[in-house]
Amino acid sequence: MVDLVKIIFNPMDKVVEVERGTILLDAIREAGINIRSICGGDGDCGTCKVILNKGEVSDVSTKYTDWLSPQEISEGYHLACQIRMLSDGEFTIPVESRIANPKILLSTEMTIDTLDPESKKYLVTLLPAQSSEHRTIRLHDYSGPSPKFSDDIYNKLLLMKEPITATLSRGNTPPEIIDVESGDRTRSNYGLAIDVGTTTIAVLLIDLTNGKILGKASALNKQITYGETLITRIAFSRKAENGLRKLQQAVVQTINDLVNRLTSSAGIKNEEITSVSAGGNTVMNHLLAGVDVDYLWFVDANDKVPRSPVIKKAKELGLHTNPEAHVYCLPNVSRFLGGDAIGDVVASGMYDSDEISLFVDMGTNGEIIFGNKDWLVSCSVASGPAFEGAGVRFGMRAMRGAIEHVKINPESLEAEYTVIGNEPPRGICGSGLIDAVAEMFHVGVLDFRGKIVAGRTRLVREGRDGLEYVIAPAEKTAIGRDIVITQRDMDYFMDSKGAALGGIMVLMKKFNFSIYDVKNLYLAGAFGAYTDLRNATKLGIFPEFPNAKIHPTGNGSLSGAYATLLSMKKRDHANAISQIMLYVDLLADVMFAETYSESIYIPGPKELFPSYNP
Repeated sequence: MVDLVKIIFNPMDKVVEVERGTILLDAIREAGINIRSICGGDGDCGTCKVILNKGEVSDVSTKYTDWLSPQEISEGYHLACQIRMLSDGEFTIPVESRIANPKILLSTEMTIDTLDPESKKYLVTLLPAQSSEHRTIRLHDYSGPSPKFSDDIYNKLLLMKEPITATLSRGNTPPEIIDVESGDRTRSNYGLAIDVGTTTIAVLLIDLTNGKILGKASALNKQITYGETLITRIAFSRKAENGLRKLQQAVVQTINDLVNRLTSSAGIKNEEITSVSAGGNTVMNHLLAGVDVDYLWFVDANDKVPRSPVIKKAKELGLHTNPEAHVYCLPNVSRFLGGDAIGDVVASGMYDSDEISLFVDMGTNGEIIFGNKDWLVSCSVASGPAFEGAGVRFGMRAMRGAIEHVKINPESLEAEYTVIGNEPPRGICGSGLIDAVAEMFHVGVLDFRGKIVAGRTRLVREGRDGLEYVIAPAEKTAIGRDIVITQRDMDYFMDSKGAALGGIMVLMKKFNFSIYDVKNLYLAGAFGAYTDLRNATKLGIFPEFPNAKIHPTGNGSLSGAYATLLSMKKRDHANAISQIMLYVDLLADVMFAETYSESIYIPGPKELFPSYNP
């Protein structure tokens, strides 16, 4: 008989029963609670803090001593991934460990000039049979290749009286009739455009007959409790029992919850959704499609990543749509440059232009793409997490309670800030961190090497990670502790900034063009929408481009999914882009070590920053 223990989680008042000896983080996942776990439960990030109110636990290791202060330990703090439950228990999940709803960017959708969706509905006429042959199926106003269809579809047709509507899918070759309905249902055809993000998932419900967006919805990706980074999810898939299946079910459940919400609001049936297009990075594409990600763990995986799109039936994935609907996943290029980046290029229009453009997406992973209609070259850098607030002591996603913009008074050297939700802060997100670092440099609290300067103000003090600067004092925060930027945070930030600029420099040097040759700078996602771009340039995250127009592109992955849902031409573009794009693996490129070392100070090489290096 299984020995169970009961655990209560506050303040969400959730109760779960698990087997005695269960790791607490697994119990939290079982309860469906979103808790921070950047490392996925290995005890290497210190983000899954909980407070033990009642019960008996045992430590898995002593890793908690690296992350919890003596005061926190005396107050009953533990890391959820580092304790096992020995009895019934009650825990509080403190505010800094909770994952609230993030500030999600749902724009921008593209305008499609000529609608040509993958799935269309046609009225059907059954022509008399010749001798013993099947009766011929004629689709009104259709002039493409002869479609295939199953025996079930054919037999169903024979029992129907006209008018009859057939749904034709062109997701694969040859086209396929995937459904038939009684009556004229040609105006009732719907599709989904999905951004399968590492942190959040966004879904658009589209009327395929006119391209109209009927609804938008977004939510945290339920995979997040298995790890906040791509590497931790690959690791979970590799080491956990049924890890791949759990991750695939988590992302599909997130999508299904959103789809059910959208169809209910729009007053349509899920079965009327006959086409799906999804954009996501390489790992997320694999996990959605249930494709093994083990090989992506290894650094030599780039050449093994297929560049053709994954296309599967909805019933194979478990999506709550028409079970025969084809799900098109925008194609990948390399280990860390996937369908979301391809969608970005499609949405930006740089593939249709003669001008040299630079596309930058500093999300969870940083993607850099140069090119035009004749050529495209790309690389990816491990810089995004810092620019999203991850990896720093008080860093957090852009959600309620996050400091999003900072100014430092040049006389008092005190920080003034704005907080998402206009409430006491509990951390700082990426845009706030970039502002804070730029302001610290501007007022002399930070030097050009990214080192915090002692003695300038009482707000700079010695901490457990070296010098630290107080952004918000404890009495003004939601967590009852000072929110600070530490020297360790700055070292991580400078490493990320150096990687981003160094990656851009590698591509510029290889293709022998200068900052004056770039005519368009496309900035995707929250980085492009919310970051003060002057501060990003002052710090040297990317160079000055004096002749470039700056285009914030919003959610390019979602826009790319939208475009490839409604236009087979755009889908062909996406497939072609993935085939022609050259990928430079910075891990194996000797030039990157040189450009990185040139980029590790503020702002960077003089030739890239003429305004800041007079």
